[in-house]
Amino acid sequence: MDIRYATNPEDARGYDTEELRRRYLLDAVFVPGEIRLTYSHQDRVVLGGAMPLGAELTLDPDDALRTDHFCERRELAVFCVGGRGTVRVDGAVYELDRADLLYVGRGSRDVAFGSADPAAPARLYLFSTPAHQSHPTTVVREGDVAPVELGTPDGANVRTLRRYVDGTLVRSCQLMMGYTTLAPGSVWNTMPAHTHVRRTECYLYFDLPPEARVIHLMGELDRTRHLVMRNEQAVISPSWSVHSGAGTADYSFVWAMAGENYDFTDMDHVAMDELR
Repeated sequence: MDIRYATNPEDARGYDTEELRRRYLLDAVFVPGEIRLTYSHQDRVVLGGAMPLGAELTLDPDDALRTDHFCERRELAVFCVGGRGTVRVDGAVYELDRADLLYVGRGSRDVAFGSADPAAPARLYLFSTPAHQSHPTTVVREGDVAPVELGTPDGANVRTLRRYVDGTLVRSCQLMMGYTTLAPGSVWNTMPAHTHVRRTECYLYFDLPPEARVIHLMGELDRTRHLVMRNEQAVISPSWSVHSGAGTADYSFVWAMAGENYDFTDMDHVAMDELR
């Protein structure tokens, strides 16, 4: 498990491109036949990917957690980015199609991932947070989620947002997750930008053509920085950082949050003339 320590905005002002990428970018989320995880001290989230081939991949505990099993004191969300996958939780098997999600409650002991077709392996995005109580393991299908239409063609930000884990369809301790899809011809996400100092937010960009890129904005609102990101890469946004981006083509992204406040609408909006 890769370890990323928390950073403060004053330090980040001096980071060059390589240092920004080393601290905030997850370069290879999906590796065939592996589970790749990163532990961030930003709200102690764990994020990464599983790409099972012929054999199941077992989610084992790591010394960074110092627990007997991964979900002993954690909750977990599994989002199927592509392919068809299975998640086995304490003997029960859950099948996930593309854009389905499984919430795994705290206290679940045995978690493993598989692919319905090893020739077209599932790509399962994992996001986990500490949890102080247990909630039921629950499947959410894409069709279960009411879409919210946002943006305008003039703003090049027409997009559809779906909230999977936010206390409505699925109750969790602090984990929130959903995904957003941009319409053809739209490129901007989350602009005007916002921060929420009570939560860390992470993005996984996907559905990008191989040659396309997203210019992801982060940093303090008056000292923004950027990362150039390709398909199926993830980024950690500290609570003090804006998080927004524009692509060279339309795309989708999974957003996931953790922190003190469980209110989805708790955001500090940033006026356009405040951005620098």
